[in-house]
Amino acid sequence: MYLDPEKTSVRLTETTKAGGCAAKLSPAILDNVLSKLKQPANPNVLVGFDKADDAGVYKISDELAVVQTVDFFTPMVDDPYTFGQVAATNALSDVYAMGGRVISALALVCFPEKEDVAILERIMAGGLSKMIEAGCAVVGGHSIKDAEIKFGYAVTGLIDPRRVLKNSSARVGDALVFTKALGTGVISTAVKRKIADSVWVEAAERSMTTLNKRASEICLTRDVHAMTDVTGFGMIGHAREMALGSDVGLKIFASATPLLAGARACVEAECIPGGLRNNRAFAESCVSVAPDVPEQVLSLLYDPQTAGGLLVSVGAADADALVADLRAEGIAAARIGEVTPRTHPILTIAA
Repeated sequence: MYLDPEKTSVRLTETTKAGGCAAKLSPAILDNVLSKLKQPANPNVLVGFDKADDAGVYKISDELAVVQTVDFFTPMVDDPYTFGQVAATNALSDVYAMGGRVISALALVCFPEKEDVAILERIMAGGLSKMIEAGCAVVGGHSIKDAEIKFGYAVTGLIDPRRVLKNSSARVGDALVFTKALGTGVISTAVKRKIADSVWVEAAERSMTTLNKRASEICLTRDVHAMTDVTGFGMIGHAREMALGSDVGLKIFASATPLLAGARACVEAECIPGGLRNNRAFAESCVSVAPDVPEQVLSLLYDPQTAGGLLVSVGAADADALVADLRAEGIAAARIGEVTPRTHPILTIAA
């Protein structure tokens, strides 16, 4: 039966084992595989897959480079239109995390052959709404039959090759600023288990459908040295990449790190996605934790985020002004830590 796309009612989270960025492969698997892949050096590749950065950057001229990224995943929300919006927001974020400007995208669709096509229509309409908001032209795509629904985009952007915000250029003495809040992974798990409060779901969906476009633009006006978006590997996983790439230590203050409404309650209810466990197993050997850090908050620092916020390494003298600028535009932002000389372990979680 064909359903009215405006009235389609389906719980997408019931169709998949893991949703959103929690469905990503374990970072341990990726690290093992990618470390063995080698290719000839290319002077125009400013950022490649060997850098564990958010997107690839290829230099066209002294004034112009392209930013390329791809991201798709399974549903983490029940409404098809919202799922499409989240998938688009997440895919666009990698370009913003590099300081780039998006220009075009290709849609990636995996869809069950016998599923109602009205669901797909709503997913793609939701995604297109965010692409239009971003000023990004959807110019084509590719689809295949699949038992599980998956959706996302390959996104292309432009950037000044002299102003690429890598995740590997944090400086000792910088402050760490974070936009948005943590908890989308555990809340999505609570949704799947049908125990999520509507207030939690609304807050998580609002976060996951908020573009990082304006936040990135504001960061470019300040003394920002490094930036990354916090997604599937969680705060600690992406902080680890920043610390290793920059050859520094990072200290994160747990009490200063924003959490979504209901995130701690979800942890207490043991709504722990498999991605959180994978992230913790991979990265916890790199982390020193103060004894007074609450276990629920520590767990959320490993929580896989979907369409998460930006982790920004900014000159300490500019940090408070950056937070003020972001908040003045209605963007959630907090100063959550600092960049230190290289430590062992490389990350410190303080209360």
